[in-house]
Amino acid sequence: MKNWKRMLLSLTVSVGLLASAVPAMAAPQETSVKVNDQAVQYATGAPILEKGTTLVPLRTTLDAMDVKLTTATDDTITAVVDGRTITLKSKLTRINGVTYAPIRIVGDAAGYEVRWDSATRTVLLVSKGGDTETVQTGGRGFMWEVEKNGNTVYLVGSMHVADESFYPLRPEFEEAFAEADYLGVEVDISTATDEQQKMVLDLGTYQDGTTLKDHISSETYASLGKLLKENGIEPDAFDTFKPWVVEITLGGLKSADGGYEASEGVDLYFIQKAVQRKIPVIELESYESQLGMFNNFSKELQEETLKATIDNFDVIDTSLNQMAEMWKTGDDEQLLELTNSFSDNEEYNKAMLVDRNIGMADKIDGYLKNGKGEEYFIVVGAAHYLGEHGIVKLLEDKGYTVERK
Repeated sequence: MKNWKRMLLSLTVSVGLLASAVPAMAAPQETSVKVNDQAVQYATGAPILEKGTTLVPLRTTLDAMDVKLTTATDDTITAVVDGRTITLKSKLTRINGVTYAPIRIVGDAAGYEVRWDSATRTVLLVSKGGDTETVQTGGRGFMWEVEKNGNTVYLVGSMHVADESFYPLRPEFEEAFAEADYLGVEVDISTATDEQQKMVLDLGTYQDGTTLKDHISSETYASLGKLLKENGIEPDAFDTFKPWVVEITLGGLKSADGGYEASEGVDLYFIQKAVQRKIPVIELESYESQLGMFNNFSKELQEETLKATIDNFDVIDTSLNQMAEMWKTGDDEQLLELTNSFSDNEEYNKAMLVDRNIGMADKIDGYLKNGKGEEYFIVVGAAHYLGEHGIVKLLEDKGYTVERK
């Protein structure tokens, strides 16, 4: 069925929004860390995943990398690497008396390449070699450039769930970001609050005493129960949730099984770097608008998309592999084909792409016209850029020249 691909778009939009509000479908797996193939032993604390970021006990991890910690404040780390002092900006977290820091920022600053082994859920810190000729990048990806009156906007197409094979990004991404005054994203999933989690529960659960089986057909409910049972979950585990929440959660389970996680997404990668550089992160949308969009889908559309996800559950990871390959090759033709495939349902396409693209293009237009000589690095889902209603076409219609990079 063509319409099951909608789940992939739904998943990549909102996996970060739902991650902390929906009960886990399986017991969480522990994450480990290796430095040059040597496992790091943590006497106190352990690596954790928080709001899409892998955090590690700072002092123990630095010791394993042969880095001497000098000072650590709330947002600054000073350390000595190979006799030279480095300072990096990163928000630190205290948990049960242990100081935690984002592994990617710490590893990068200390001169290590940060990789992810999805099969063993291990963060691999590998000393970078001196031969730059042999460095492999994660792929071409999608990036466009627009200029107006001294202002520059880089448009980057993200996959919101990814794995370590996407990194390192090609130099053009890093060079453009290094000069940016602002990072723009759909929503900043690193700043989820209790209020936002409550919003997910208020919108995504039934408040009138009914349950999921009162709102979908008996056939779809039975198929869901069978799928959950096959995955070691109680058949009624999601009875309090609406179909759109269940659909996205199923997709999140399968993507994680395939090694694709929000913690490795392209947008979160740059959010972490923006925190390190202390540049503003601006949101082109909001939690309210994205969650409200899903919640306003018709009853028929919600069940149709949930049923398609259940029926195609076993091939979701294969399709994510294909999307990852499309991203790495930067294949515009395949991206356009994917984008156009969502137009089979007018209600879905209008809400997920058409209306949102107009709103984002209007904001980008404002950035280009503000006359402040600034550079914006915009990272939103790749599916938003191409096609008749894509951001690229909308900006061209406003008179801009958009150059593929």
